[in-house]
Amino acid sequence: MEDVLAAAPERALLEGLYAALAAGDRPTIHACMSEDFVGRVTAGLPFGIGGEHAGPDAMIDEVWFAIGARWRVRAVPERWTSLGEGRVLVEGTYEGKGRRSGQPLSAAFTHVWEVRDGLVCGIVQTTDSASFLAALDRSETPLQTMSLSVVNGLATLRLSRPDRRNAIDQRVADELLEAALRVAGDPSVRALLVVGDGPDLTVGGDIGYFTANAGEDMGALLRRMTTPFHLAFQVLANLDAPIITVAQGSVAGGGIGLVYAADVVIASDDARFVTAFGAIGLSGDGGGTWHLPRRIGPARASWAYLANEPIRADEALELGLVTEVVPVLEARQRGVAIADRLVAGPTRAYGQMRALLRDSWSRSLSDQLHAETAALVATGRTADARGAVQAFLDKQRPTFEGA
Repeated sequence: MEDVLAAAPERALLEGLYAALAAGDRPTIHACMSEDFVGRVTAGLPFGIGGEHAGPDAMIDEVWFAIGARWRVRAVPERWTSLGEGRVLVEGTYEGKGRRSGQPLSAAFTHVWEVRDGLVCGIVQTTDSASFLAALDRSETPLQTMSLSVVNGLATLRLSRPDRRNAIDQRVADELLEAALRVAGDPSVRALLVVGDGPDLTVGGDIGYFTANAGEDMGALLRRMTTPFHLAFQVLANLDAPIITVAQGSVAGGGIGLVYAADVVIASDDARFVTAFGAIGLSGDGGGTWHLPRRIGPARASWAYLANEPIRADEALELGLVTEVVPVLEARQRGVAIADRLVAGPTRAYGQMRALLRDSWSRSLSDQLHAETAALVATGRTADARGAVQAFLDKQRPTFEGA
């Protein structure tokens, strides 16, 4: 690879495009793009921004202008490299802040552009989605349907609607996102414990709320609810801190997402996991159609959805859906014990482990090996790694500070 010369036509075209993007100049942006343009964007970006977008208008409206609507941000190119055959690698940083929150945003990016016949025909756009999520609007309003506390590095999120068996309505969906953003924005958090008040983790969607508020368009209500609900899971997926969920009693519907989000799941022996959607004529949310086939296999996942049969705690353990099964009276205590253990661990390394395991599903072995190397380089530069290696040489137990 060699650096692109300042006078290269591809660079001049792309510099003009970056300037037009910063100015929000739609006609100029569109004029730089071919009609068969295809953009591929970091999957972790919310609001439909991540993923593949075909055509100039889709890329402009669904990605670049969608970013501009929520973050006041500018792409700052720092390094230009020719990859040959009209492909240009641009590395740099997004600099700015959340448009409503004012939270600062600084996220490294790589753009691999494809240029053909003087027009941009494609981009693979990769960036740190966690930084974008952390800069979203956060409220200081006290949570009403759940509580969140942080003590000595352990964040505890407790669903608190025991009278409704922690059922999920619009406020729960909104506040789950708010809680996730608060955890993501708190650098002191080194582990997250998720529990429920009462005998159940959650029975899933609040049917009474649906019938009272849906009117003639149940779909519109569900869209309003799942938008923040799903965004919360995206935020949780990108945490550096490991997540421990205590699953007891009923764990149903989209609420099973709190199990999928966790790295460690402690199930009480009375836990029952049921998709529940088929019973009310719905298709599913909470990420279950993505996670469950990967956790328990496609055949069992299909049966869980189509037959709507509960999975008992012992079956969940055998299938790999949960980590441990303990007596109901010991479940929360066991969850706290594991959370306390992980709080004392190498937080930055845990974050890299979470990302590697999560992203492995969409990578080739070769790409995963490269990602492992990059993660090792990052963790090898942490104070925790340096201290642990020295402790090993000194035949002492390492103490991790999470840095």
